[in-house]
Amino acid sequence: METILNKLRKAAPAAALLLTVAAGTALQGCQKTNGNDATGATASALSSDAASQVYVAPGKHDELYSFLSGGFNGQVSVYGLPSGRLLKIIPVFSQHAENGYGYSEESKAMLQTSHGFVPWDDLHHPKLSRSKGMTDGRWLFVNGNNTPRVARIDLTTFETVEIMELPNSAGNHCSPYPTNNNEYVIAGTRFSVPLDMKGGTGDVSLDSYKDTFRGSISFIKVDQEKGDMDLDFQILVPGFDYDLANGGKGPSEDWVFFTTYNSEKAGTLKEVGASQNDKDYLAAVNWKLAAKYAKEGKAREMPANYYHNKMDKGTHTAKSTVKKKVRYLLPEDCPGLMYLLPAPKSPHGIDVDPSGEFMVVSGKLASAIPVFSFSKMQEAIKNKQFDGEKNGIPVLKYESVLAAEVKEPGLGPLHTEFDGKGNAYTSMFVSSEIVKWKLKDFKVVDRIPVYYSVGHLMIPGGDTKEPYGKYLVAMNKITKDRYLPTGPELAHAAQLIDISGEKMKLLLDFPTVAEPHYAQAIKADLVAPKSVKFHKLDENKHAYVAKKESDASVTRQGNVVRVKMTAIRSHMTPDNIEGVQVGDTVYFHVTNLEQDWDVPHGFAIMGANNAETLIMPGATQTLKWVPKKAGVFPFYCTDFCSALHQEMQGYLRVSPKGSNVPISFSTGKKKAASVALK
Repeated sequence: METILNKLRKAAPAAALLLTVAAGTALQGCQKTNGNDATGATASALSSDAASQVYVAPGKHDELYSFLSGGFNGQVSVYGLPSGRLLKIIPVFSQHAENGYGYSEESKAMLQTSHGFVPWDDLHHPKLSRSKGMTDGRWLFVNGNNTPRVARIDLTTFETVEIMELPNSAGNHCSPYPTNNNEYVIAGTRFSVPLDMKGGTGDVSLDSYKDTFRGSISFIKVDQEKGDMDLDFQILVPGFDYDLANGGKGPSEDWVFFTTYNSEKAGTLKEVGASQNDKDYLAAVNWKLAAKYAKEGKAREMPANYYHNKMDKGTHTAKSTVKKKVRYLLPEDCPGLMYLLPAPKSPHGIDVDPSGEFMVVSGKLASAIPVFSFSKMQEAIKNKQFDGEKNGIPVLKYESVLAAEVKEPGLGPLHTEFDGKGNAYTSMFVSSEIVKWKLKDFKVVDRIPVYYSVGHLMIPGGDTKEPYGKYLVAMNKITKDRYLPTGPELAHAAQLIDISGEKMKLLLDFPTVAEPHYAQAIKADLVAPKSVKFHKLDENKHAYVAKKESDASVTRQGNVVRVKMTAIRSHMTPDNIEGVQVGDTVYFHVTNLEQDWDVPHGFAIMGANNAETLIMPGATQTLKWVPKKAGVFPFYCTDFCSALHQEMQGYLRVSPKGSNVPISFSTGKKKAASVALK
């Protein structure tokens, strides 16, 4: 295998790298393990005391929370580090039968879009909120790649509390980057779309790609105290494909950088059409200047149609607002707003070192990693060292902004993060390794194999001013031979690597949920002390809350029956209900009366075609149910809550349509029938 890799590294870049992309599987086959036996490379890279370094004793906590994107499952997975223990799955863009998210009446609005109810998305990039360039543990922002959306997760509850759809966007991939004090979350489109500025996206011939298609970069303003998002304005940019983004620090903190590909503006067979130019571009955008232009009236307005969904803290209920317009800037009308830096063709990752001086671009098909200098970029702008323009945007000369190139780093560089000690680490997709190199001389100093085809890598705080340079997590795309077989669909994997010394050492493999793309991690003590234990019952403002058992009721209005129910260890009130008819729409509004940590209650009824609801202490959740036949239907608590959990159940009687059975309900002793509401 080593001979093959060396030959490929030294081969002519264009031919060899295209060949190795296709030959990736063959290279992985060379690294195959035999059962549980590690290869020599793994054995030499494995820390001698790995088990003790990742062991977290029973009752003890991990050092870090890590948040891994779920990719095509639309969720975020939370793991403790260094143990690799799965702590929680947070549903964001997907329905989740475990707790009723996306099924309950309170949460369904979170998944509304201009395309209707969309209970799925492709979640790629978690980004933690920041204060003074450092993660602050308040919120986690994530992107929906497929139906363009940005969501905010509240880290006091680990729940999705806000989702905003993005107009004029398709494939919201280079997203969501929070600026260093959460002034904005910035999101770029992967796919350009046809825009006419008067009516948004339109019906045009696909042959008109070069003339009518444009990209967009959305600037989402963030409330500094509450975290609430608002789409302030967009920049409509040339019709390239915008892949990934990252922002500056220190001297470059007013800037955000985007990798682009398809500078050819090819609309078909992009693997050929978008690989014609020798270079694509790194787009540099001065976000502070953009905000200034927008504030000073430079922004124009165009029609739009997008949803903004927000969970109300008091009612525990989401509401949707439909927005009908958006402001936009054109970079060609805004001097100094945007510049293009030539970069290796089809670049993927863009990463800025902790000092804010170096911008590292990973060209998937490049034989070297270019490192751009921010100070040289500023000097080149000042001296107008331009090499033409694209759509009125100046193109800087490659040599004028280049600090250095990292030579022979490996095959298929994708992403780079930093340890805060002068070292950079780059993932190599094709040669399946992590490569360590020095920022002072741009020389490779170490490499470690991973299994297999690593995509993103993450160092806790590795994209901030002060990384937590102890661990690195490699997120791998292929894991054959690594775990027990699970059928055709293989487990995805992460590997924890010790980077505290000169040589990288493998500590741990752990399987991950779905396909993680990127991750973020934060010291646990920035999050754990603020964790909500339960909701205060007296602050519950739900429209159908029952704060004590005497508030329970069953009422009818036409063919709608509302059940205000309470749950407490170990019974529900009411637990006997009669008078419901076939075809009625029944809403079970269940309030958990507990005011103690770790006592959720669930609710489910036989024949429900959505999901259960899981109600946290002090909260109210609603299950909608439409009975289709007469009979007696049991309902019960689905979450084990006490020794008498099994006894926490009841019955609902459904009579034929038009029956004269009156509404009645009870718990223990029968109560008088309630008066039907007109």
